[in-house]
Amino acid sequence: MTLLSGLTYAQTPARQILITNAKIFNGVDEKLIDSNILIENNLIKEIGPSIKAPKGAEVIDAAGKTVIPGLIDMHWHMMWAKMSVPVVMSKDAFYLGIMAAKTAEEDLLRGFTTLRDIGGNTFSLKEAIDQGIIPGARIFPSDALVSQTSGHADFRPGIEPNHAPYLETSGHSIIADGVPEVFRAVRQQLRRGATHIKLTAGGGVSSDMDPLDVRQYSLEELKAAVEAAAEWNTYVAVHAFSDDAVQMAIKAGVKSIEHGMLITDEAAKLMAEKDVWLSIQPILNDEDAIPFPEGSVNQKKFVEVTNGTDNAYALAKKYGVKTAWGTDVIFDPELCLKHGKLLAKLKRWYTQYEALKMATYDNAQLLKLSGPRNPYQQGELGVIKEGAYADMIIVDCNPLENLDLVADPDNNFKVIMKDGKIYKNTL
Repeated sequence: MTLLSGLTYAQTPARQILITNAKIFNGVDEKLIDSNILIENNLIKEIGPSIKAPKGAEVIDAAGKTVIPGLIDMHWHMMWAKMSVPVVMSKDAFYLGIMAAKTAEEDLLRGFTTLRDIGGNTFSLKEAIDQGIIPGARIFPSDALVSQTSGHADFRPGIEPNHAPYLETSGHSIIADGVPEVFRAVRQQLRRGATHIKLTAGGGVSSDMDPLDVRQYSLEELKAAVEAAAEWNTYVAVHAFSDDAVQMAIKAGVKSIEHGMLITDEAAKLMAEKDVWLSIQPILNDEDAIPFPEGSVNQKKFVEVTNGTDNAYALAKKYGVKTAWGTDVIFDPELCLKHGKLLAKLKRWYTQYEALKMATYDNAQLLKLSGPRNPYQQGELGVIKEGAYADMIIVDCNPLENLDLVADPDNNFKVIMKDGKIYKNTL
């Protein structure tokens, strides 16, 4: 009971859930642990084989199934993932927001409890999720993509270079040229609540106006972005494919390279020496390839990038580069449905244990670079341990033995919990 100004109020009892008979992959250790898990409110309170259910607690019998941490995608675009380019470019903020809210709920039911949104105005969506208004993953937002004129996020039509496109006027992207403009653009995103900053430092595939080989932003401009982010005790991530763009970004102090498919040994060694993360996606020219028109500039750039994917992963492993997993699903309603399949593709380069660890514990370590800008500091992410957030999935069978299970969450994910709240239970 609490006494306040002479009045007595009843405290709300703690909400408790006990998961019994579980085989736990804690996000770190390859060996599964046979144990029970006690959850109190939104955190894991206790893990042990002999925990008894407190009075009034909900009990879930895992029946020997595997419990894993909630999945984390380090390169996601919530505002653009589910819709095609014509839809994104022609609809207003209300439509895009409604579609993003649907994407958020659907993706949570695919087992993704945390997403680093790496470009797009998701602040209102994040707030609605955090307040429990709509279901969805935790979002670490970067806000607007910061781009130079002619850069990867310069979406202006070629025939109307002075016309600001809707994506810019609605806060999804921003054009900034020169050191003062870069400082201002970065500070604007931080003022709005960005947990990290995203710049485009090299040519892109989906953008029409910039070749892959070009380097975007000068060293001084990139340093300005890094300095502005450091003032707020956070970091800069950059879109970059080419070796030239990657090395320039590293010299400027950037801490996360997004993509990097065209790097060489020199860039990979530099990343390892400077403790820079490679946030790379298993993008291949396979059955899940982006359907660019045959013979188009975009399709040719896509093939060039995907031809470098195997080499980039090999170099990261060779030099011990810290590597994160993400998907970069964008403008593709069909690929959204295959979120888990894109995780399973890591088997091409890693053991099933290494892949699942990357999508949980490893990714959470990159999230920590946001420092005090991290809005979720009550517990740890990406792990099942005492004091961590109660984000977990009960999986039919063991994904450490068959990672393909994550590609079919509808049938294989029996329980999905985020923040101690159950969103799916088919046990």
